Amino acid sequence: MQRRKFISKSIQAATLVSVAGVPFHGFADTIKLNKDRFFKISLAEWSFHNTLRAGKMDNLDFAAKARSFECEGLEYVNQFFMDKAKDKTYLKEMNNRADSEGVKNVLIMIDREGQLADVDSKKRLLAIENHHKWIDAAHFLGCHAIRVNLGGGIEKGEAAKAAIDSLHKLADYSKDSNINILVENHGGFSSDGVWLSNVMKNVERENCGTLPDFGNFCIEKNKNRECVTEYDKYKGFAEILPFAKGVSAKSIDFDEMGNETTIDYFKMMKMVKDSGYKGFIGIEFGTSTASEEEGVKLTRDLLIRAGSQV
Repeated sequence: MQRRKFISKSIQAATLVSVAGVPFHGFADTIKLNKDRFFKISLAEWSFHNTLRAGKMDNLDFAAKARSFECEGLEYVNQFFMDKAKDKTYLKEMNNRADSEGVKNVLIMIDREGQLADVDSKKRLLAIENHHKWIDAAHFLGCHAIRVNLGGGIEKGEAAKAAIDSLHKLADYSKDSNINILVENHGGFSSDGVWLSNVMKNVERENCGTLPDFGNFCIEKNKNRECVTEYDKYKGFAEILPFAKGVSAKSIDFDEMGNETTIDYFKMMKMVKDSGYKGFIGIEFGTSTASEEEGVKLTRDLLIRAGSQV
């Protein structure tokens, strides 16, 4: 309850912050002041994972939820329609919902389909095959990409070789569908900026890139899921940004001025702008205990405010 009150106060305080020296008092003014911003805003479905898992929201409600925050794109998570990848009737309804809300299907984040950096070739080939149906689903939905994870490695060199082979195979499969295969820094070796950038330098496929996340640079966690080894997020972000075909704006907590307490959004957004990236940046509110609605609002407003000042 205290956390919810704190974030609520943060939202009120954030509306008093100025953009380029001009005070604003709500999101409508923010949109008006940033109509020519260099990026579009999408919403990662993971931002509402608690609501979805509790059955208070359905995957088919996601398009309307994103539009309620004035987001322009949808980043789905396969976990929330895990058995529907080949269900064309269901996928058609997802398209109908997106169209009716005037939002674009951007990508699908793929989890729980096997480890793509596993040196065991049988396990890895099965994981690759498991991803095929999601590439097909992404194509049907009009997305430009799927996000994959490069987990399962034990030794860096061997994991890199396995990861490169997996990405080659997935990119070859998805080429005719115009689907990009995007790797996110998402724990383990993939959160090591040098390791992931070296993998990408050796992937000889135009339809393969990265989905740099502002956070997610924890390389190792203990039994309590606490991070014990973390890569420098700004260094890591800079290392994988040159391969970006998408960007994920992670947020965890906010202060009373509406700034993220664990990530310097202004520093991150300057790197994004300087790189020449002009695509979607996805809101991904990751706290499991605070109000998801309020967290998404704060992330959205901070993203626009930072983007207008860099």
